This record gives sequence, C-alpha cells and structure tokens, in this order.
Amino acid sequence: MTERVLTSRAGSVLTITLNRPDKLNAFEASMHGALRRALEQAAGADVRAVVITGAGRGFCVGQDLAEFSDIPDIAEALRGSYHPNIRAIRALEKPVIAAINGPAAGAGLSLACACDLRIASDAAVFVPGFIGIGLVPDAGGAYFLARLLGTARAFELMASGRRLSAHEALGWGLVSEVVDAGGFENRVEAYAAEWAAKPTRGVALTKQLFDSAERGSLEETLELEGRLQAEATRTADFAEGVAAFLEKRDPSFSGN
Repeated sequence: MTERVLTSRAGSVLTITLNRPDKLNAFEASMHGALRRALEQAAGADVRAVVITGAGRGFCVGQDLAEFSDIPDIAEALRGSYHPNIRAIRALEKPVIAAINGPAAGAGLSLACACDLRIASDAAVFVPGFIGIGLVPDAGGAYFLARLLGTARAFELMASGRRLSAHEALGWGLVSEVVDAGGFENRVEAYAAEWAAKPTRGVALTKQLFDSAERGSLEETLELEGRLQAEATRTADFAEGVAAFLEKRDPSFSGN
C-alpha cells in the first residue's frame, strides 16, 4: 500500500506531505495514524520548522465521504482521528507552515487553519465544505477560523459554504502570502528556511503565549508573559541576539 503521508528533510525543515493525490489527499482511516507518526517525528529537537502540504494538485479536501457511512460513531471517530493531530500541531514547539498548493476543503481547511502560518499557491481554493452536506465544521475549524477571521466573518464563511480563491483568502487574512503556482515550491522552501533560522525557542514561547492569550484574562496573560520572558532570557539565542545587536552584525541563531 502506498504511504499515505511522506516526510522529507532539508536542513532543519521537515516537510510532511499528505499523499493521496488521486483523491486530492482526502482523509481515510490510515492517514490519521501516518500523520500522527510524522508529527511525532516533527517534535524532534533537530527540527526547527515544519511544512504541511499535499501531493499532486490538492492540499487536502477533508474526509473521504466514501468511507463516511462506515463510521459507526462520528463523535468518537473525531476524538480518535482528527483531534489528536490537531492538538499535536498546536503542541509543536516550532513554527508549523501550511503550504496550500491546491484545494483545501472541509477538514483540510481546518488542518490548514490549525497551523501557525499559511502560504498559498494561486491555484489554491478554500472551500468550507461542511454546510454543503448539512454538517458543522470539525477538526477545530470553528475555533481556528474564529480566531483568524473574527466570529462574524468565520460564521459567514462556514455557514454559507462560500468558496474563496487564494487572492480572496489573502484579502480576508486567511493566508499571509499568495505565490504563482510555478514558483510555489521554491518559495515555500525559502519561506520555511527563513523560519527555521529564527530563534526556535523564542518562537515556541511566543506561540504558547498567543495560544494562552486567546483564553486568558489580561492579568493571566501578563503573569504568563513574565514567566515566559524569564525563560527566554536563559536561552543561547537570547545571548546571541544581544551580542549581535551590540556588535552590529546579523545574529546566527542555533535554536537553543
């Protein structure tokens, strides 16, 4: 059987590729476990940035509906398949980039939104998918889209089923950059390398702070930032950043 999820390394960047191109990388049962193993690999200390993308012309079009009717308990299936991987992405202490090379629909759109950063090919299209078959967003879609777009706009998108082009998604703030399809792979490689060169621990602590700030009060956030800032000052990258500033040179961060 073909590997449903592939991994490859370029320096300190790990690329995770959903590999079911004939089905636009729609999720079926074996993909969840394969993605979980890839995310465990991504947690390694030598990985400083992670890219999630799709093989062929699609990013991920969500659940394969051909096997949907065979799932006896949908709630339990979500808890055992999608949910652990969404949590694993948020728990990664490094930047996670969704490289959206083509259609992102349903749970595939949710997956992209669970990542820290999103860059899109101009061939990408964003399709809520759920409401078109009478379902609600899953795989964390409501949570992440509300944070990215605001509740009113996220509801409009998901409850109407409106499709967004890559450039519309850029205008809405759903992605940070749109790249011509012909140069997309090269741009993703350069973009990921830029993030891998940053002070990885500082990025991880910033990710933790923002995730907490969404749920916490001002006082809780101020207390957490104090603790995290103290931790950041103990890193080698902080020492290197200060030294580079004083010496008027570019810093060379190690990720430690």
